[in-house]
Amino acid sequence: MKEDILKTAVELFLNYGFKSVTMDDIANAQGISKKTIYQYFENKNILVKEAVMHLFQTVSSGIKDICDLEKNPIEEILEIKKFLMHNLKDEKSSPQYQLEKYYPKIYKDIKEKQFCVMENCIICNLERGVQLGLYRETINVDLISKIYFTCIMALKDKELFPLNNFSMHTLMNNYLEYHLRGICTQQGLKKLEHYLTINQS
Repeated sequence: MKEDILKTAVELFLNYGFKSVTMDDIANAQGISKKTIYQYFENKNILVKEAVMHLFQTVSSGIKDICDLEKNPIEEILEIKKFLMHNLKDEKSSPQYQLEKYYPKIYKDIKEKQFCVMENCIICNLERGVQLGLYRETINVDLISKIYFTCIMALKDKELFPLNNFSMHTLMNNYLEYHLRGICTQQGLKKLEHYLTINQS
């Protein structure tokens, strides 16, 4: 039951935001009483924390599965983007904004965990790309991995990128193409163009 409640909570939080969704909403969506939820989660703060960790573990596991396939680094990073967009529901409710504003400690903790996972993933991606001749040898791997993470987080800032003007899908596509074009060799650019052509057709 606890797992089912967490899954329902994650779904609602991603669709409507951490602040907007109430315990009553979760109970109604799950078809149970609010009292049942409180048997597993003492309060909403604890539920939010566990839901965020549940989502983090799901996403981290999915990213690891993609990396384990050892596709070429360009395809790998674009496949990770597709996976994230699917699992984060395009972040249409700007849940990160609500999490940061109303649950700052939970936000800080999860951001640190996200950074560790993404940094390891991106550093491996960059190093493999250089080894395979797809990324330029002269790139500063440590610097670019930090810029990458910072930019991905900034894309979710709805004051910078209002949802009415920029869909998350458009932002991610444009940023990843920008990122890859900045680090690819000619060989890498050919693979990028091929991938983009196939996925746009």
